[in-house]
Amino acid sequence: QVQLVESGGGLVQAGGSLRLSCAASGRTFSSRTMGWFRQALGKEREFVAAISWYGFNTYAYADSVKGRFTISGDNAKNTVFLQMNSLEFEDTAVYYCAAAPTVATSTNDYDYWGQGTQVTVSS
Repeated sequence: QVQLVESGGGLVQAGGSLRLSCAASGRTFSSRTMGWFRQALGKEREFVAAISWYGFNTYAYADSVKGRFTISGDNAKNTVFLQMNSLEFEDTAVYYCAAAPTVATSTNDYDYWGQGTQVTVSS
């Protein structure tokens, strides 16, 4: 019914930048929260950043990316972006976008997930 499609991943040198995009396709829906998660090889999926449209825009970032990554979005189009600067080898992972119809505070709150886009940072 609803699909989320990520784009913008690729190979980048440490210290470089990438901008990820995620957009909903299929049935139109209203998301209160859209977020980014990542999963590195051999590791569990972890939270990266999220934006909530709740009266005013609210942002949240994992400590590991705070100050380096910026999330933004267009709620009317159910679209979210992740600007990643000063990339480190440890940022290498498959990045997933997700959407929740409510304010999301945990992974379980997200109802829709994208297929992921690979981000590889060379050391």
